[in-house]
This record gives sequence, C-alpha cells and structure tokens, in this order.
Amino acid sequence: MKHEIKKGVYWVGAVDWNLRHFHGYTYSTRRGTTYNAYLVVDDKIALVDTVEANFADDLIRHIKEVIDPGKIDYLIANHAEPDHSGGIPRILELAPNATLIYSRKGADSFGKYYPPHDKTTIVKTGDSVSLGHKTLQFIEAPMLHWPDSMFTYIPEDALLLPNDAFGQHLATSYRFADEGPEQLVWDEATAYYANILTPFGPMVIRKIEELQKLGLNIDTIAPSHGLIWRKDPMRIVHQYVSWARGDAGPKVIIAYETMWGATDRLAHAMADGIVSEGLEVKIFHAPETDHTDIISEILGAKGVIFGSSTHNQYMLPHIASLMHEVKGLKFPKKLGAAFGLKGWAGGAVPEIEKDLKEAGFEVAMEGLAALKWQLSDDEWSQGVEFGRTFAQKVKAAL
Repeated sequence: MKHEIKKGVYWVGAVDWNLRHFHGYTYSTRRGTTYNAYLVVDDKIALVDTVEANFADDLIRHIKEVIDPGKIDYLIANHAEPDHSGGIPRILELAPNATLIYSRKGADSFGKYYPPHDKTTIVKTGDSVSLGHKTLQFIEAPMLHWPDSMFTYIPEDALLLPNDAFGQHLATSYRFADEGPEQLVWDEATAYYANILTPFGPMVIRKIEELQKLGLNIDTIAPSHGLIWRKDPMRIVHQYVSWARGDAGPKVIIAYETMWGATDRLAHAMADGIVSEGLEVKIFHAPETDHTDIISEILGAKGVIFGSSTHNQYMLPHIASLMHEVKGLKFPKKLGAAFGLKGWAGGAVPEIEKDLKEAGFEVAMEGLAALKWQLSDDEWSQGVEFGRTFAQKVKAAL
C-alpha cells in the first residue's frame, strides 16, 4: 500500500516482517525492517532508492498504485548496498529510458553490483535535478555508512531523504514515527546507531555541521529503514550528534562469561559496589544475551567492565566475540576495566585489557585478575570495592 508523505511524494517501499539478522549475523533485527523507497511525482517523475531484490514485486506494485513505472524519468540511488539497490534492475527493465543517478563514489560500487546503464549521471554535493515544481538536491555523505552514500533533499517540501542515516530496523504497518510507541522507536533507533554508525562518529558530526551550514529547512526526515520522522525531526539529528560525541550517562555495563560460576559471582559483587555509588548498572552474561542488545546498552553508558574466566590462557569465546565487535565499533570516550577468575593460570584479564585499548577505551584501573577458583567472603568484598572504585572514576569523568 502506498502512503503519501508529502503532496506528490509517496512511500512505495516494502516491509520485511521476517528479517532477523543484518550485516551477516552481526546485528539482530528481531522486529524486522522496512526497505523504504520514495516516488516523487511532478512534471517529471523520480524514484529515490529501491528495495532488496526479493521485495521488488512489492515496490513495483506500490508504484503502479500511483503511476505507470515506465514513466519514471530518474532513478536516484543514494547507496549501493543491496537492501536499497536490489530493485534497480527490475525498475530499469520497466523504465529503460530513466536516468540512473548516483554519487561519485557510487561509480565504483554500483559498477560492481550491476551492469552499465545507458543513461547514468554522477552527481556531487550541490548538484540538483528539477522535476518541474520540485527540485532534487544531492549531498554526498561518504561513510554514512558506505563511501558511496548520499542524501537527497527536496527543498520545496523541506524533506530530507538520507538513506541509511536516522533509520531503524523496525517492521510496522504504519509509516511515521509518531504513530507508534515512542520508546519502541527510540530503542530501535539507538540499536541502529550503536551497531551500524558508531565507527563513523567523526563523519556524522562533520556531515551534520555541513547540513547546518547549507541552511537546509527540514521538517521531515524519511530514512531508508524504519519509520519517517515528521514531528520534531531534528530531535534524531541532535541525538546523532550526542552519540557521535560520546555523550553518555551515569551508567555502567558489566558484560562477562563464566565457566563454573565464580566470575558470575564476581560480576554481581562489582555491581553492588557500583550501585553503592549511586550509578545505574546492568549485567549481561555474554553467552545468554544477544550482542546487539549489549552493544546498544554500551552506547549510553560511560563505563564498561568486561570479564571472563581464563580458558587456554585466553578469554572464553563469547566474550572474545563481543570484544571483537567492540574493537570494530570504536565507541568514543568510554572508561573500561577487566576482571575474571582463573585456575592454575591466567590470561583472560590482560587479553581483555589489550582489546579495550585497541577499542579506544581508557582503561580506568588495573584489572582484577589474581582471584582463583571460587570466591571467599573476603574476595567478594574485593569485588565490591573494585566496583565502587570504578564507579567513582566514572563519576569523575562525567
């Protein structure tokens, strides 16, 4: 079903209720997603982005509810990733005279995904196309989140179509963020930023500063995943700036993996110490918790403590996998620490500390690595004191 989001601008995308993993298996999408495409009908007709290839029939059906797809004059490809570009071949079969438009970096990525098209235009920031009464303006947005990414802006409608920026992985029967539960939308927007855009924080800040300098009037933001922001849309823009700066609250995340339960007990002792200092704490056992959820929580926490029992002189595999993801995401301005029990030999704690440094964390204190086998009452108290001291360092850094 089509949805008119502005006069003459229609959502014609597809809803994927069944998607459960994105970017391979690195990001869990338990609530599905949408592939948003936008049809702009004026003297000339433009389609901005398409859908994942398996949903091309939905896209074409929705377009046909508005116009004959053969009348499309311009196909704007803001990004070559197949969840947005997969429908391009089908659209160009129906509209072979349409001009395909993408960014300068897109010349590389689109050329690898699709055969050459006879009518192709490469654009840069400042270029535009007139449709008659409406104008499509293009803004390159490299590394948000691929080199080829760009935004399309319609000044007459104060409408920004930013592709992967400002989205959520969320399948719903409604199209606007204000139509559903607010907390649900923000939870998914947080997960989306944390798991996809965190490594590109400096680029996020620069691009938003550029948009501000361009003086764009924006009253609606229509991303390519999830729901459209039409009430106070700049709220999500300001939140991106905050996340990109590394702003975080008085919260500590403890993520750990245990072999025979002692490291679990130590995690809870630390939590007692953190709470005694007035901070919020959340504890996650890495093998039992989706890493997407842990990463989403890390985004808003100033402090993170990772723990593991030692196995083969290294950390256990689930916490090692989580640390691998954290190293790639490069969360800014985080304090970290490590802990874990051992038997006859150690190794997990120094490996975690090494990964924390590679991830850009400030290692706030020496890890708790000397405890062996199980926790005595005195050692429980050491865990509480470790948590209390870490919490004090977090408070001092806020």
